[in-house]
Amino acid sequence: MTQRPRVVGIVAGAGSLPREIAAHVTARGDLVHIVSIAGEGDDTDLEPFPLTRVGWAQIGRLLRALRNASVSELVIVGAVRRPDVASLRPDFGVVTNMPAVLRILRTGGDDSILSRIVRFFESKGFKVVSPVDVMPSLRVSAGPLGQERMTAADRADVALGFDVVRALGPFDIGQAVVVADGRIAAIEGAENTDAMLARLVKPPDRRARSVSQGDAIDAPTTTGRRGVLVKRPKPRQEMRVDLPAIGPQTVSRVLEAGLRGVAVLADGAIALERDELARAANLAQMFVEGVADHGGEAAAALAGLRGFVAVGKHKPSSQQSADATKAADALTALRPYARSEGAVIDRGHILAIACGEGHEALASRAGRLRQWGRKSRRQPTAIAVIAVQQLDEVGRLLACAEANRIAGIAVLGVCADDVAPYIAQADGLGLVLLVEKTDRHIKEE
Repeated sequence: MTQRPRVVGIVAGAGSLPREIAAHVTARGDLVHIVSIAGEGDDTDLEPFPLTRVGWAQIGRLLRALRNASVSELVIVGAVRRPDVASLRPDFGVVTNMPAVLRILRTGGDDSILSRIVRFFESKGFKVVSPVDVMPSLRVSAGPLGQERMTAADRADVALGFDVVRALGPFDIGQAVVVADGRIAAIEGAENTDAMLARLVKPPDRRARSVSQGDAIDAPTTTGRRGVLVKRPKPRQEMRVDLPAIGPQTVSRVLEAGLRGVAVLADGAIALERDELARAANLAQMFVEGVADHGGEAAAALAGLRGFVAVGKHKPSSQQSADATKAADALTALRPYARSEGAVIDRGHILAIACGEGHEALASRAGRLRQWGRKSRRQPTAIAVIAVQQLDEVGRLLACAEANRIAGIAVLGVCADDVAPYIAQADGLGLVLLVEKTDRHIKEE
């Protein structure tokens, strides 16, 4: 009796991974059915395979396509953007699954969102598996993928990067970081890795000046590049749908950012288009390696912070108060490894952490990011938690927060008297202004 081929369902976002997995499955003699999320990428290269296109809110159509294809295993792969719920056009499947949909959208960060998505598909009878379960060759093992090798200094930077991801993991942030010469240069927030790397790209005129002045650190030459892109899963990350990934495009972005190479956790990341990735790395004279992590578990953050108190007429919601404390705890967890100017958090999800970019750049970046399920025109709810060097920064930060639709700022290390000159400004802008609680505040409560 001939064994019936199994059918692998692929819920596909952008990128080459859905096509790569589909080609692998069909080459081994099994079947696939791809459900492509409309607007997340050019899916013309998926057309040789059985394909259904759905909108973000067409849950009923998505489930019918998978069931009609008799899918036995399901992989969820490819990059996606956070949708604006105001632009969604739901089908009847959203109505019939409304409790589950609301639970997903009300969840705070990426880890919780993705875990709930997995549980949703499992509740519908599908077995959700990791891409490496379907295509084991995607896994990055220990060792180089190309000809180049890391130096001892690179390995020290990688170890520091692993430490930072572990430390920030409990706060659902930091799957990727950039480390250069023992310094944290960037931390990935709610944006993707490419967007984080783009922050490090210097304008052409600065590059030209660097080369002409002999400043090798800033020049995007082979000998002048410094720093490593480090990617690894966060502790307790949902590995079936959120494995860190690298590919040929990663090499291009790392080269543009002036870095020496890429390191990922061995057996904790996947490589897309591996042959092309290795070829691109060799041409760029860039190392790409899987690295074992010999570090221990991150210590629990002991912030010593007793919360925040409002000093103006606008009071924070209970969620905003909890958010401010969570962001402050994250900054405390980061403190042994890097100095940060602050973080922006919204509904339990840390959108961005600054490392050397400055408060105003942090607010501007966070203002462009959207939380899951967030309406673009909704009343702002995000809070910026910041540490200031000089008190006159508070006034500029309030103006910057208002311009970037941030609901307020929480200032670390100051008391109500310190920010008194700025209370009227916060009130006039409609912003929440918070300072750390003191013993007096605790007693009054």
